[in-house]
Parts: sequence; C-alpha cells; structure tokens
Amino acid sequence: MATRVKRKGQGVRRATAAKSRAAKARQAQKTGRGVLDGAMALLPFTDEQLHRIFLAVILGGAVALAWFVASLAGVPAMARAELAVLASDAGFEVRKVRVTGVERMNELKVYEAALGQRDTPMPLVDLGSLREELVAMPWVQDARVSRQLPDSLVIDVVERTPHAVLAKPDRLVLIDPDGVELEPIAAPNAKGMLRLSGPGAAKQVAGLRELLDAAPALKPQVVAAEWVGNRRWNLTFTTDQVLALPQGNQESTTALINFARMDGQNRLLGGKVATFDMRAPERIYMRIPGRSQQVLNSGSAQ
Repeated sequence: MATRVKRKGQGVRRATAAKSRAAKARQAQKTGRGVLDGAMALLPFTDEQLHRIFLAVILGGAVALAWFVASLAGVPAMARAELAVLASDAGFEVRKVRVTGVERMNELKVYEAALGQRDTPMPLVDLGSLREELVAMPWVQDARVSRQLPDSLVIDVVERTPHAVLAKPDRLVLIDPDGVELEPIAAPNAKGMLRLSGPGAAKQVAGLRELLDAAPALKPQVVAAEWVGNRRWNLTFTTDQVLALPQGNQESTTALINFARMDGQNRLLGGKVATFDMRAPERIYMRIPGRSQQVLNSGSAQ
C-alpha cells in the first residue's frame, strides 16, 4: 500500500515571504507618512488652512478647465457683451473726453476722433485703435489713451515740433526736424524760420541739421537752404549771400567748417561778395557783382 507524503516546506516558505513583504510595505507606508508629516509640519499653516489651500487649488483647476471649455464654445464673447450692457446701464460708458498736450495743432481733430467712442460701454472701447487713429495725424508724434472710470477718456498727445518751412511750387508747408509735413503756413507767419527748397529737401532735413551743427557760429545766420540736384546744399545767410557747398556729407561739413574759420578771420559775411563757391576742393571762388571772379586757396588761409 502506497504512502502519501505531504510537502509542507514550500508552503511555509511562501507564507514567510508574504509576511515579510507585508511587513516591508507597512514599514514603507509608515516611513512615507513620517516624511510627509515632517514636511507638512515645517509649513507655517494649520491643518485647517492646508485643507482650504488644497480645496482652493482643486476648485481653481476646475474653474480654469470650465473657462477653457467655455472659450471654445464662444461663451466669453457672450459674457463680455453682457458685461458691456451691464456697465453701460451702470453709467460706465464714454460721455466725457479730456485732452492734454495740445498746443499748436487743431484740438478739435483730437476730439472728433475720440467722440467716435461716445456712448460706447467702457469695456468695449478699443484704446489701441483710437491711439492708431491719433498717431496717423500729421501733428501727433505719439499719444496715450486711457480710461478714467466711470465715463471719461483721457488722451495725452505728444506733438511734433515745428522746425522749418518747406517751399513747394504752390505753397509753404511747416515741417518737423524729421521732415514730416505738418500743415500749410502763410508767408507772413513763416518769417524768421529756416526755409528749405529743392526736390527731395524734406528727406534731407536730418542731414542738414547735422551739417549746421558742425558750425555753430554760422548756424544762426543761415536763413535758407536749397537742396540742389539731389546731391548738395546751397546756403543763404541773413546777408543774402550764398555759399555753395560740395556734395558728400564729409566734404560739405569740412567746407562749412573752413568757411566759418575764414569768416572769423576775414569777415566774409557782410562784405561785397555775393556768392562763395566751395565745390572745388581746397578752393573758394568768390563772385562779386560787376567784378571778375576771385579765387582763394582755403588751405592757405589758416
């Protein structure tokens, strides 16, 4: 008769291993809770405050998700329109306009642009578009537009500065230091201002300013400048005498400085010479009405 043998060794080993794993898991949980509890203990919050913080984070995430979904559905635009209606009913709409910084330009043009927003609910006022409309005006170099609740728009204008008068075939035009045309000007009102002429002269205003700055003693005496052949300047002084400069920035600057030095030594301005021609290097040709042309070596007159 066969004998049945029960093999219990393997079961015991399995049970022991399972107990060991369970013990390790409990120890790990205990250690993890201990580390988490220790970290939480370092925070300057009570348990109740921490609970509120976690709740706020959860709710905030839910609101953000809801807003994203609503954005895809077009609900924000509807809400914005409803908000605008409510704001208008509460008196938050454009009823007043305040303008600052205007001294020379026609202030009514600024008001006309701003009053296009009149009776518009404040949330719907497009400040950027209004600013672009203002900056497009000839006199406006920059503009700042802001809301002043409940019912006002505040516009601060930075005007361009008149610099000279540009002589065109049919009229005189006021221009700024960058050559931007501002508005027509009558001849009597243009007296005392630097007058520019010649095709393309407005585009050369910055260069002319640098040229005249190189000879500060002569600058106040220059009353007119003609841009000739799109390459060089003829300067007219208060004495009605004309100085013809060479082409090229460096060449014209050097010639003007030399002329200023010679005028300081020999008092050329106010004399009998009608035209000083410095287009030839190291030479100055002087034309005196009724006399032959005289030539002076500008380099030897130092």
